[in-house]
Amino acid sequence: MDHFDLNDGALHCDGVPLETIAAEVGTPVYVYSHATLVRHARVLKEALAALHDPLVAFAVKANPNPAVLATLAGEGLGADIVSIGEYRLARAAGMPPSTILFSGVGKDAAEMAEALAGDVLQFNLESVEEAHMLSVVAVAAGRTAQVAFRLNPDVDAGTHAKITTGNADNKFGIPASQALDAFRAARDLPGLEVTGVTVHIGSQLTRLDPLEAAFQRLGELISTLRADGFDLKIADLGGGLGVPYGPGQPEPPTPEAYGAMVARVTRDWNIRLAFEPGRLISGNAGVLLTRVVRVKPGEKHPWVIVDAAMNDLMRPALYDAYHHIAAVRPSGRRWTANVVGPVCESGDTFALAREMDAVAPGDLIVFRTAGAYGAAMSNGYNSRELTPEVLVKGDKWALVRRRINIADAAAAPVPSWL
Repeated sequence: MDHFDLNDGALHCDGVPLETIAAEVGTPVYVYSHATLVRHARVLKEALAALHDPLVAFAVKANPNPAVLATLAGEGLGADIVSIGEYRLARAAGMPPSTILFSGVGKDAAEMAEALAGDVLQFNLESVEEAHMLSVVAVAAGRTAQVAFRLNPDVDAGTHAKITTGNADNKFGIPASQALDAFRAARDLPGLEVTGVTVHIGSQLTRLDPLEAAFQRLGELISTLRADGFDLKIADLGGGLGVPYGPGQPEPPTPEAYGAMVARVTRDWNIRLAFEPGRLISGNAGVLLTRVVRVKPGEKHPWVIVDAAMNDLMRPALYDAYHHIAAVRPSGRRWTANVVGPVCESGDTFALAREMDAVAPGDLIVFRTAGAYGAAMSNGYNSRELTPEVLVKGDKWALVRRRINIADAAAAPVPSWL
């Protein structure tokens, strides 16, 4: 459920007409529903309520907007981060360091040092080589870093290849056959304390069985490590649970079904569980609002050209991802059309042969389920402005990222020798 509904014939976010935001901010623009963010955070926490003291750490990469993070911090969520920039955003939003997990395959020494000084809860390591680097950093700082290793369970997540992370040929984690040796190596390094294990097999999962298989393998590793003398405190189960993107798309499991599976699989683990939801919290809490520039006749279907482009919403170009498209003020007429942006790439295509609301030049439309990996992945390709973001709460709204002129921001002096 989200809070984007038709009211008096026009789409609203919470209590604010999207037409009002388009008129005052311009298009394209991302619009987030505060009520939806809060509801999704609470539904997940309720689904995990049977567990002892679970840590829900929002995957900041999904939506790093400071207002979004502050909303989730207010609901008691922590952060899963993959860069020092995300660490700074999480801390500025009010997320305590004791709720921050530092993931990612390429942390460098400077990032490690800053996060260590900030007392992050745990570093999720991806290789023995990374453990050696963190050991050097910790010893130099006179501190002890709490660490986990990420298990690569070689489980097919059944999702798009570019968002699968748990196969043997993915760059992430340590193979199960090497895990015990990796943990033993970390135990012998100064400045490190082995406190946990972690696993994450991919994003937008629509079945529970791959997750269950990965968790079972993690449970086996926990038993092996405890038999070897490790005192483990945290099992980080990652994220990846999918969300509904629209009609005809796979329907993902409910948070309640996910929570019940986790409780069953982990009932004998006797360990604190951590979770890294991203899309599950913010995906359906946001839309990309855009205006139709023109409608061009096509050989088979009309081409609806909008002022949003692949640089604003990369997912369709990257993953052939589906986003439901709806008119802000639907007329009741339907047609089949292609929806594209103005960027000079054939990949700047949001939908082909899509059955949708019929629209005309000047009409507003939305791409639904754009609150995760939307604005976070936007860029200034074709020297286009960076998309602004708006947060709505009830009948109030605010600009929470201004429209940034990339050409000005990237301007550099021309060398005199030219």
